[in-house]
Order: sequence, then structure tokens, then C-alpha cells
Amino acid sequence: MADNLHFMQLTELAARLAAREISPVEVTELQLSRTAKLDKYLNSYALVTPDTAMAAARTAEAQIAAGHYRGPLHGVPVGVKDLLWTKDVPTTAGMPIHKHFRPVEDATVVARLKNAGAVLLGKLQMTEGAYSDHHPSIVPPRNPWNPDYWTGISSSGPAVAAAAGLCYGALGSDTGGSIRWPCGATGLTGLKPTWGRVSRFGVMELAASLDHVGPMARSARDVGALFAAIAGPDARDPSSLLGPGLSTTASTNITRRLRVGVDPRWNFEDTDSSVCAMLAEVTAVFRRSLGSDIVEVSAPDVTQSVIDWTPACAVEAAVAHEATYPARKSEYGEVLASVLETGRTLSAFEYQKIRLRRRQLRANFARLLQDIDVLLTPVHPFAPLDLTTIQTLGTQPELILKLQRYTAPFDLTGGPTLTLPGGFSGSGLPMGFQMIASDWDEALLIAAGTAFQSVTDWHTRHPPL
Repeated sequence: MADNLHFMQLTELAARLAAREISPVEVTELQLSRTAKLDKYLNSYALVTPDTAMAAARTAEAQIAAGHYRGPLHGVPVGVKDLLWTKDVPTTAGMPIHKHFRPVEDATVVARLKNAGAVLLGKLQMTEGAYSDHHPSIVPPRNPWNPDYWTGISSSGPAVAAAAGLCYGALGSDTGGSIRWPCGATGLTGLKPTWGRVSRFGVMELAASLDHVGPMARSARDVGALFAAIAGPDARDPSSLLGPGLSTTASTNITRRLRVGVDPRWNFEDTDSSVCAMLAEVTAVFRRSLGSDIVEVSAPDVTQSVIDWTPACAVEAAVAHEATYPARKSEYGEVLASVLETGRTLSAFEYQKIRLRRRQLRANFARLLQDIDVLLTPVHPFAPLDLTTIQTLGTQPELILKLQRYTAPFDLTGGPTLTLPGGFSGSGLPMGFQMIASDWDEALLIAAGTAFQSVTDWHTRHPPL
């Protein structure tokens, strides 16, 4: 029973907690025990906080028993990426330079999880500063499907923990693909919300105008429950915006015939055959099983935008790290230091050109999405990557550009995307696809994802730990 419970979907567990078929204390004890047993091999947690987790579980148990049920996160054990401030708990952003930093308050999203009654198990490991590589002093998380394969970056710990049954969901962040790559690599569902839908107060920055905080879990329905808890404006983050809400009890049914856009040129040109086959089958499911209209479209050319992402991120990252870089350069890893150097040397003239192209890209995709409900793309154009290949990324600029082809453009536009598992590679690794929608259309994405998962079972498969 314990193994089945660990891999239960968050919303399924919530129903059992609400019915008092199982207690928050019992499920939290099981999660902590499993983490102690497995995470010494998986390295998904930067820090486990068993005392505070058990205290929160006991409080949730008492509240539910007294009839004060707060909703689908009440008593549910979750984790948060280690760049989200957590009061009195070390928060490092994957950087030893911050090992003594203990925030005096919670990030808004962490406070909202706590207010919803969630049980926080600890801080989840990540790449250095949320960029592309783990700090040399940190042992990276390992993919529970196969430790010789990539976990995705930078939300590596959240993905590994959720996929391995060490939490029921997690909060990650995405600046260039950091929710979507890990979800694709580990068979999870993840939402990158519209920029501004979720407060960034108390979130350690990589690049302020590109950073998105979002949920990662085992199903679209689970992602919806987490998103409903954290979304909404926040006076402490003036860039957070007031948009349509998503109720935790709202219907996730599609109420109209879905128009699914597909660009065969963009999706299939220079794309691995296994990814093409996966995406073709996903498209067939929408047409055959869900009655969707498949609309052939011509997506905007993103070639220059993908090139622009690195210098755009670098400038903002250099500003974010101004207090410690270059003053403490020796304490930085080589990869993050390199991008900060790029940001410090880019001219204002070149940066303004990037900003103007970014605005045009946003307008181009907004026009495309006027005629469809969602745009369907891969997460990346190749089969799951092994660690040997990943270790050569720094010497293969073309591979980096391919990796970012379907992710970075939508951090530049700020539009919402939902990543879902859509199949497996020949080597037995999960493969993901992505749906993109217009700003504020997270509810549509979650409903479309729920519909897809109602007729497929990719999201119910788990690593053979």
C-alpha cells in the first residue's frame, strides 16, 4: 500500500485526506521515511525539514478532524525549489555562497502554500543560480528512470522528487525551459504560467523579466490545484498582475471543440524520429479521442529569438548578482560566471535591439493564437539525452540552440505553457510535449491537459525504483 500511496496523484490523495481515510501525519511520515531511504541515491533535496513538516502535518490533521478543511492541498506533502524564500530555513539557489542565508519571511508562493494547508517537506535541489549547470560542489540529482540520463535543468530536484514519489508536487521556476525540460525528462506535468500571474516576491532571481514560478506534479489536475493556490496579484511584487482566477473547485472539462494548432515545418524539421512519432500520436489522440480540430499553422520564425535568449538572460542575471559578482567570483562555478561576464559586457545598443525583437515576437505569437486555442510542440527536438551528451553542451553551441528551440521563445513572450508526458523513447525514458496558449489561458491549458490525460495513461507510469 505504501508504494501505491507514494505514487498517488495529489488530488487523489487530497480526496482521501478530506474523507479522513488516511491522516496527514501518516502520509508525511511515509514520505519522510521514503526520502531517507532513496534520496541518498537521488539527491533531489537540498535540505529536508522533518520537524517542521511533522508539525504542519499534525496541525492539518487536527484542523481536518475539526471540520476545518481548507481545500485540496490541506495536509498534502510538497516540496519547493531552493530559490524560494522559506522563513528560518536555509535558501541557497544552488549556490554555496548563500549557505548561511535564512530568510526572515516566506516567499509569497511559499506563504500561499502554507495558507492552503500544504505540508512542506523541504527545499529541492537545483542548478547554480537557476542557470544551466550545478555548482561543482553539489552532487546533481539523478533521474529516477535511469541515472545515466539527464534530469533537465534547472528545476532538477523538484522533478526528481515528484517523479520518484518523494513529494506529491513541487514548485519550480522557468527562465528558459527549467520547468518544461525536467518534466519532459521525468514524465511529469508542469505549468509555466503567464508572466505576472504568480508573484516573484521572495524568489531569488536569475533574470527578472524571464523568470516564471510554476507547479510541477503528476497530472494536469494536480498542477491546477497547486496553481490555484499560488496565483494572483501581490502588493509586494508590483509586476504581478490581476488576471482571471482559477478556483480549486472549477470544472476541468473542455466545453467547446478544441482548436489545436500544429506547424509541421517547425515541429518536424531537424527533429528526432522518436519525437516526431510521439507528437504525431499525441495529435492523433486530440483528433481521434477528443474530437479536436487540428489546424495547420505557420509559427513565427524563432531562430533569432533563441539566439537572443542568452544575452537577454545574461544582462538581467548580471544585475541580479551585482552584490556578489565579480567581488566573490572565485566562489562561482565556471558556467554561471561565464554568463555573468557576458551580461556585464553587452552594450546597451545591442540589448535594446534584443528588447525590440522580443516585443515583436510576443506580438507575432499573440496573432497566431487568435485563430487557435493551443499550439502543440515538442519540449525539445531530440530523444532523451544521456549525461555523456549533456557534458558536451558547453562545446556544442548548435545543440544548445536546439535544446532551447521550443522553450526559450515562450519565456521571451511570457505566455503560458503546459508540459505533459506523451510517450517513451526506445531506451525507456519519458518524452514530453508542450501546449502553448494565449496570456491568462492557464485554465484552458489545464482543462485540455486533463482531457488528454483522461484518455491516455503516460502520466500514470512511474520509475521502477
